[in-house]
Amino acid sequence: MIPIKDTIPSRSYPIVNVLIIITNCLVFFFELSLGSKLNKLFLIFGMVPVKFYYLISTAPFNIFGIFLPFLTSLFLHAGWIHIIGNMLYLWIFGDNVEDRMGHFRYLVFYLICGVVANITHLYTEPVSGIPTIGASGAIAGVMGAYFVLYPRAKVVTLVPIFFFFYLIEIPAFFFLGFWFLLQFLSGSISLAASGHDIGGIAWWAHIGGFLSGIVLVFIFRKKKRHHRIYRDQYT
Repeated sequence: MIPIKDTIPSRSYPIVNVLIIITNCLVFFFELSLGSKLNKLFLIFGMVPVKFYYLISTAPFNIFGIFLPFLTSLFLHAGWIHIIGNMLYLWIFGDNVEDRMGHFRYLVFYLICGVVANITHLYTEPVSGIPTIGASGAIAGVMGAYFVLYPRAKVVTLVPIFFFFYLIEIPAFFFLGFWFLLQFLSGSISLAASGHDIGGIAWWAHIGGFLSGIVLVFIFRKKKRHHRIYRDQYT
């Protein structure tokens, strides 16, 4: 299933969401210029569990090396499919969440969800030497917030049925719930089969990000006196 758009219009311009997308794209274009040096960039600024625990035990005052990857890893991507998929989801779900939180709160919320996703990955993959990169964990947090704020909004989704594709409006509650279930099942199977995530996807980082979004949205959403209700939100 590929989401195309949702049916809840934004009431204000999502400047932070747009800037996050632009920043991710600019960083990705910079990555394309690095050639053989790209792996070094991932090792320095990506989240590498083995490196993190090694620095904690041997160089606890290396603040740059220990803590910076919690944030910088959120703006690195491994390829075109990786960044296009992430930015598509962020574009669809982020604007409405920013609407309900306000610009600055949304930025802080986004970064915290990304950090929680990385912490979850560190806990589930303590011996991994592979850099974890991507905005997926932070975006999962945005999706978790959307799950709480707009459960009955419709997500226009491209769904393959046999050899044809159809556009179907799916309630956000079911779309995001199904997405989370896939992450949980995939993560559980991976850990049970090999003791760590397989397939190059940090499933548990996604889970941690999504759950953090569900919890943190109650702290970061703005309580407004007047909130316009759209038909697709509750019908």
